Amino acid sequence: MNILHVDDSPEICQLYADMLSSGNNSVTSINDGKEGLKLALKNTYDLILLDVCMPKYSGMEFIHDLKAKRPSELKKIIIVSVLELRESHKNELLKLGIHSVEEKPSTIQKLETIKKDLQLRE
Repeated sequence: MNILHVDDSPEICQLYADMLSSGNNSVTSINDGKEGLKLALKNTYDLILLDVCMPKYSGMEFIHDLKAKRPSELKKIIIVSVLELRESHKNELLKLGIHSVEEKPSTIQKLETIKKDLQLRE
């Protein structure tokens, strides 16, 4: 599975890379939302883990820009946030077409379940 992880925290990027870099997984971590979008537009990923609260270029901006250029990729996005998002905000994100919203850090078991769900959708 080819995974893109976009988060402004290098520590969180390393944690997720360590958790997900097993078996056939390839994890690309990037600390900048705009650079992450460039990668998402250039490459094909099976899963995109996206922090919603990033400086300069937020996860919401990423989602809106990706939706404008490659809307089919939205279903591969999982928002991972250390903040507890209000239910209305979660619903807004889900209505845009993303896969789900998870608290950070997710457990490896939760991420494995999500990966299987995404594989079934394809």
